[in-house]
Amino acid sequence: MTGPTSSRRNAQYGLLASIADEVGVSPATVSKVVHRRRDVSEATRARIEALLAERGFVRTWEAEARRRRQILAVFRDLAGPYTLEVVRGIVDSAAEIGVHTTVGTTSRRSIAQWLAESQKLDALGVVIVISTLVERDERRILEQRIPVVLVDPLNAPSGDIPSVGVANWHGATTAVQHLIDLGHRRIGMLAGRSHSLAGAARLHGYRAALTEAGIPYDATLVRSTDFDYGEALRAARSVLERDERPTALFAASDVQALGAMEAARQLGIAVPRGLSVMSFDDTLVAAMASPPLSAVRQPFRELGQEATRVLLNLADGRPPATTRRELATELVVRMSTAPPETGK
Repeated sequence: MTGPTSSRRNAQYGLLASIADEVGVSPATVSKVVHRRRDVSEATRARIEALLAERGFVRTWEAEARRRRQILAVFRDLAGPYTLEVVRGIVDSAAEIGVHTTVGTTSRRSIAQWLAESQKLDALGVVIVISTLVERDERRILEQRIPVVLVDPLNAPSGDIPSVGVANWHGATTAVQHLIDLGHRRIGMLAGRSHSLAGAARLHGYRAALTEAGIPYDATLVRSTDFDYGEALRAARSVLERDERPTALFAASDVQALGAMEAARQLGIAVPRGLSVMSFDDTLVAAMASPPLSAVRQPFRELGQEATRVLLNLADGRPPATTRRELATELVVRMSTAPPETGK
């Protein structure tokens, strides 16, 4: 790997050879002093130590002990409960093993600039969360062997760049199956954008659960939005204002689910008596909603731990056995879901 570390190492090798010439000893003798061996005369040792200090030589292992071990965690933005949960998972898990996390976004600095920053700082590597990795950035990561781990990437990365996420398809089928088990047959969805791998997988899981139950897919009950409260509110209203509105909505994120519940409130539809709302994420806001949201829980802390573990292994030259790691989700049932009203 090229970069600050290798350049510094070459400069120090040249310095040691220069000191050996000046003192009139072999490079091996200077190496002994550097490594604090005792089989060098006191006078020679003192002369070499004085020259080492004068010329700013730093013993590699002592520099490593003093240098702050850090990783970079780069997000598209820091808005929304999902992002905050993932930040906390990465920062906390890294701190537990003595690694500092520098958090940034791509709103004013591109991924290419963050990759350059990681090399400038001699960081251990970069965790990139919910972002699009363009071909130029992928090529740089692979060619320069920059340790990078992706969390929920928006696009499919190169097979050589590891990524961490959750079992989105399975989690979505579990969520919709819960609604079906309650007796719902008209189940709408607030899906993510089609370009999002996680959003697309959750939509496919929704459709698979309907098919398994023998319920026809109705595209008029589905709206695709960003994981955004305002967009979800408007989209949910457009579905709920239909003459044959759904009796349940599955939202691809907590933020979208909150938008759906506000849309129901504005239209005078009680949750869950008139509309069951099911979410995906289970961030802190899910339990604080009114009523508290039933949701598929993502293991945010474990996501952070796994991304950090894989990144540190990469930094040590140990690639993962598989480049895609999916963590299991969990169904959490609260008060926002119930059987449909009779006649619905």
